[in-house]
Amino acid sequence: MPDGKTLHDAFLDELRDAYDAEKQLTKALPKMAKAATSPELRAAFESHLEETRGQVTRLEDVFATLNEKVRGKHCDGIAGIIEEGKSVMEEDFDDATMDACLIAGGQRAEHYEMAAYGSLIAWARVMGHAEAADLLQETLDEEKAADKKLSSLATAGINQEAADGANSEEESDADEKQKPASQTRSKVINLPKAKRRR
Repeated sequence: MPDGKTLHDAFLDELRDAYDAEKQLTKALPKMAKAATSPELRAAFESHLEETRGQVTRLEDVFATLNEKVRGKHCDGIAGIIEEGKSVMEEDFDDATMDACLIAGGQRAEHYEMAAYGSLIAWARVMGHAEAADLLQETLDEEKAADKKLSSLATAGINQEAADGANSEEESDADEKQKPASQTRSKVINLPKAKRRR
């Protein structure tokens, strides 16, 4: 940043970044919901989409408390996370593995946002922007709850189901590899014995 810019400038910059991130997520979450095969996971993404729309409005309220014009600044961080998620959705994973990957992608976004909102709240408080800090805290609480929900879905069965699928595939691969060996052994056993030379 050029000399002379203050924490208030950095705060506004981060606020615009967060605003753009939420707008990007309102477009990404419906795709994640559509890709989910678990009804509970789909519902979690759909529910968080509604929350995210509310978070966009809440950020607009934060700008208003600061008498600042509402505008976003392209958030490269969330764009990268969304792009990674998009490539995962293009993979040919089995259903449970896809759901596990969608949870991982969703949590990656949540953790990014939790870090951003944590900083914004701390800065708002030290600068005396109490109303802005309270609004941002509401959003941080929602992000933490969404992250917790995704964790509970993962541990309640989705990760295990994906692991079971991987284990059964490994077992069938192992069976396939053993087949030729056992067939070869039986052939060796069934060969006629060579006559002894005298």
